[in-house]
Amino acid sequence: MKKSFLLSLFLIFTLIVSACSSNSSTEEKPEGNNEEGGGDASAPLDIFSWWTGAGEEDGLKALLALFEEEYPDVPIENAAVAGGAGTNAKAVLASRMQGDDPPATFQVHGGAELNEGWVAAGKMETLNDFYEAEGLNDKFPQDLIDMVSKDGDIYSVPVNIHRGNVLWYNKKVFEDNGLEAPTTFDEFFEVADALKAKGITPLALGDKEPWTATHLYETVLLGVLGSEDYGKLWTGELAFDDAKVVEATEIFKKMLSYINDDHSSRNWQDASQLVANGEAAMNVMGDWAKGYLVNDLKLGVNEDFGYVPTPGTEGLFMVITDTFGLPKGVDNPEGVKKFLSVLASVEGQDAFNPLKGSIPARIDADVTKYDQYGKDTMVDFKAAKLAPSLAHGSAASEGFLTKVNQNINIFVTQQNTDQFTQEMTTAAAELK
Repeated sequence: MKKSFLLSLFLIFTLIVSACSSNSSTEEKPEGNNEEGGGDASAPLDIFSWWTGAGEEDGLKALLALFEEEYPDVPIENAAVAGGAGTNAKAVLASRMQGDDPPATFQVHGGAELNEGWVAAGKMETLNDFYEAEGLNDKFPQDLIDMVSKDGDIYSVPVNIHRGNVLWYNKKVFEDNGLEAPTTFDEFFEVADALKAKGITPLALGDKEPWTATHLYETVLLGVLGSEDYGKLWTGELAFDDAKVVEATEIFKKMLSYINDDHSSRNWQDASQLVANGEAAMNVMGDWAKGYLVNDLKLGVNEDFGYVPTPGTEGLFMVITDTFGLPKGVDNPEGVKKFLSVLASVEGQDAFNPLKGSIPARIDADVTKYDQYGKDTMVDFKAAKLAPSLAHGSAASEGFLTKVNQNINIFVTQQNTDQFTQEMTTAAAELK
């Protein structure tokens, strides 16, 4: 009875506020209101992301500078929040979205993070008409458009493609020790043993934030399972106590025996720097690491460092795409569309991606603007079998990923395969 009474009071209050709001809107219209497009055309655009370090900040600044050049009358604000893989930014974003205070547009990974998160919550506007008006439907691969679509509607614009399954290595360390970059798990452990015997840390890891260990784990899963069975993990068709998944966990556990002792106090940039300095030989990280190595550490591609697909993943591509959409209820939706137009353009993607370390999402970008790594990755992207990243929100829901990160964090410390398998099997029940 009490709940019904309170609900009735709330509904009455809502109707009164709605009526007052309606009356005031007929009396006066706020200055600057764009009746056709809706909202305030003079409202600044706060561009929300977690791009604050390494080459990612350089890429973002280049993109924002291009927008300001094309639309000098549209005020813009870099609202980036620091924190690897968006850990902090996502918490801030959730608070703002739940409080009906969305940023003008925000960085979100294509796939489950977008579709099962903000789209399913009814927080995003569709962009079908925008894609049609901008002529974008044939400028992105259809598989990529599918990653930013739900139930036939498009909800965001991809700005880039990152590859997650990359093993980076110090060329001098390998050459001095007569070693070749490993492409299989057997080769990896042979190389790791040879390096360890020389007193060199074989594999750098910085898991101060647990997503980096999850990132390493997912590349092992892909290398053992292949793209088809890897995909079945996220649909519940393959269980975490399957023999092949347990095998992958054991391989992951063995790889952890070759990492730096101070891994828990380092972030991903620190791990990359260990390889750059020759203190460690290898590191598994997405190709934003290339942006860091080149832009921040001033190293040369195929001179100071090399790269190969992670063990067992030749011909496979762990795809991560950063996208931006149009949240419902923003002050300046037409301004947001202008930003999305720049972001989607050849000029925008070619300004951003060479600095970020990623490749363009568009299929008609200018290849000459990219270094050899970029050129190689563009070729691989077109030919490889694609696999969505778990660690970066494309393969499964944010809630499941949170549980994975927690379990991975415990596993790295305790390395109990049976316990980990049991916990992951329990967590995966929500995927079915």
